[in-house]
Amino acid sequence: MREPIKVGLSAFGKASTIFHAPLLHAHPNFILSSVVERTKENSRDLYPQVTIVRSFDELIADPDIELIVITTPNQLHFPQARQALEAGKHVVVDKPFTIYAEDAATLIEIAEKTQRVLSVFHNRRWDSDHQTVAQIIRENLLGDVVEYVSHFDRFRKELKPEAWRERDQPGAGILYDLGSHLIDQAVHLFGKPNQVFADVRTQRHHAEADDNFEIILYYTNLKVTLKAGMLIPHALPRLQVIGQEGSYVKYHMDVQEAHLKEGLVLTKVLEPEENWGQIFTSLKGITVKGKIPSVPASYLDYYSNIFKAIREGKELQVKPEEARLVIEIIQVAMQSHYEKRVISLPLD
Repeated sequence: MREPIKVGLSAFGKASTIFHAPLLHAHPNFILSSVVERTKENSRDLYPQVTIVRSFDELIADPDIELIVITTPNQLHFPQARQALEAGKHVVVDKPFTIYAEDAATLIEIAEKTQRVLSVFHNRRWDSDHQTVAQIIRENLLGDVVEYVSHFDRFRKELKPEAWRERDQPGAGILYDLGSHLIDQAVHLFGKPNQVFADVRTQRHHAEADDNFEIILYYTNLKVTLKAGMLIPHALPRLQVIGQEGSYVKYHMDVQEAHLKEGLVLTKVLEPEENWGQIFTSLKGITVKGKIPSVPASYLDYYSNIFKAIREGKELQVKPEEARLVIEIIQVAMQSHYEKRVISLPLD
């Protein structure tokens, strides 16, 4: 068995408490070693073994820490990731990767130069519904896919003025927050789109940051619509996939975040049957209609891949170049909104 990897976590907000810390603590190949908390000691209540440090400089100065996981506000992702890579650390950045695509490109260059692993926590690739759609497409159960619609909806009309995500500042707002998930899932399934159109809004009274968006990604024979909002009190379809031979529709979000909030970290999560999606398809003259079981999935698999990439040189499942494309699409979406037009992405 290979030696576990000691991890330094910066910092201990929502992303760390719900996702990263529980996953790293439960994973046998990682040791949650140190956590940056500038004034508090909340992490020690849950993880008594951790060392609390008061600055990022102190965190990356520890020679025993190999991997730095960055969960600070978005504007700190680039400078902290850069500093960690230049200090010889492997780095995982919580989504979104950076605010600007050129900063993501800079980090990729530094990671290549220092020969360090760099990845972004696009954990929603391991959502059960996303894994199910990927399987449906791989097995060609719907024929050629012509339309894909993905929602990430919430209902929270009250503002959180103390939350940096709701302030008028670069990298704040729902487009960077939830949009990065939806865009990454779409790109993971279908690759780089040809064109982008977006409508980005601030709907709640007195809101400073965007809290609603609709993005359309245009492919050669496929239209992808991605939507998110904060004023959706009733359930809309989470996913709709339409093909030449049928369709797949699913309500309900993946259950893993809810499990993690309850303190459950599972190696494989089985969605309850009432959450399964409905499929209608006609293959070789046979019509099939009914529920299709969701594929079991686990966010632990993301960190399993990080371990293998660091210890065994295995290929990353979330490559930094893919995460950079997500940021590029977000920037183009914002440009499309301001200019009220469809914008073509540059050819590779």
